[in-house]
Amino acid sequence: MKLALSTLAAATLAVASTAAAAAEPSGFVLTREKQAQLAVQPLAAKKIEYQNGPVMTSPNGVNVYLIWYGDWSNNTAPTIVADFVSHLSGSPWYNITATYTDANNRHIANKVTLAKQISDNYSHGSALKNADVADVVKQAITTHALPADTNGVYFVLTSKDVKQGVSINSFCNLYCGWHNTGSGTLNGKTADIRYAFVGDAARCITSCAAQSTSPNDNPGADGMISVIAHELSEAVTDPDIATGWRFYSTDGNENADECAWTFGTEYTTGNGSLANMHLGSRDYLVQQNWVRGITTETCAVGF
Repeated sequence: MKLALSTLAAATLAVASTAAAAAEPSGFVLTREKQAQLAVQPLAAKKIEYQNGPVMTSPNGVNVYLIWYGDWSNNTAPTIVADFVSHLSGSPWYNITATYTDANNRHIANKVTLAKQISDNYSHGSALKNADVADVVKQAITTHALPADTNGVYFVLTSKDVKQGVSINSFCNLYCGWHNTGSGTLNGKTADIRYAFVGDAARCITSCAAQSTSPNDNPGADGMISVIAHELSEAVTDPDIATGWRFYSTDGNENADECAWTFGTEYTTGNGSLANMHLGSRDYLVQQNWVRGITTETCAVGF
């Protein structure tokens, strides 16, 4: 399902269609509770399948745009999340994503650029439906706060007090984040804009974070980072939802879904929290991702 972004070059835009706004978004990472209910276990015999659609394989990599929605004052999350995204390029974790290819056998580049961050002071209130998330992105583009970038992924990151979802309670009760695609017209040509929603895990720490403490002394931010990584990898490997890489012969999962809430080998940081990777000057606990291969495929935190 796509949430329409309408004509991105226009000064005024229609919000997402009623049908799209009435359904849950595609490409979401379930809460820990929902994932446990499904009891999804990765199997070495399973192989992810390519559906011959778009994959984000630009040699320049992917540009990440962060929209900090709500009230992030006196919160270290913007610094921690930006630091994580800035150090994903060339990392063992994102190298897993770089194993995926498009129809011309071009690989996703192991390159992630934090292109720009902006703040949005509750432009759509403190209860966002799916159409509102799409509209937050549209607004950022049409006001030129952010560029219209077909090689970008736009993340709407909501503060702890913001509700999100069809029922306004889907975030925390059903999912912790999601990604989607909106179609629009740029310079007279049809274009796709990829975007994602991730809420502050501090709103529901037992549902959307792996631990109540964290390596960076901000459990909400560290919980968000795990979900951001998950959604970013899925956005570039299956950007138009269901036409890229998925497990269609088995459970329909995207790559990171298959490894959701699994972390591989962990270690203890100086403050007693668990982590499984070190990037830059920080430690993180990030969900594993699915490594595709010729014979055996499995979950891993990097290689």
